[in-house]
Amino acid sequence: MIYIGTKCQLEQVVTEEITAAAVGSGALPVLGTPCMIAMMENAAQTVLAHFLAEGQGSVGTHLDVHHTSPTPVGMKFTVEAEITAVSENGKMVDFALQAWDERGPIGHGAHTRAIISSDRFLSKCNAKLEG
Repeated sequence: MIYIGTKCQLEQVVTEEITAAAVGSGALPVLGTPCMIAMMENAAQTVLAHFLAEGQGSVGTHLDVHHTSPTPVGMKFTVEAEITAVSENGKMVDFALQAWDERGPIGHGAHTRAIISSDRFLSKCNAKLEG
């Protein structure tokens, strides 16, 4: 059973490699939005993984994120994903996302992940290569 309210927090220091300038999402040396979002999604998949059976995984199906404040190189930032809802069939899980740095909030949003059979998912994906 997946428990609503379960959370995962991850933190990292902004380095040159994850700036907007380095990842191509902007020209400035600040935390790149794609990097903040990837870490949010990582927190969501990490918390959900605790509830999955052997052979199961999860994939992101929806993201709605606001990046509201810049974070400079050298400053630590933290993201949090909290499970907020599970579909009736138990296959779709919703998350509230938050991000902050040492000075305050920097982003928020919502995310949905689908629980999948990893083997079946990869088989279906790889079938695209066959034509």
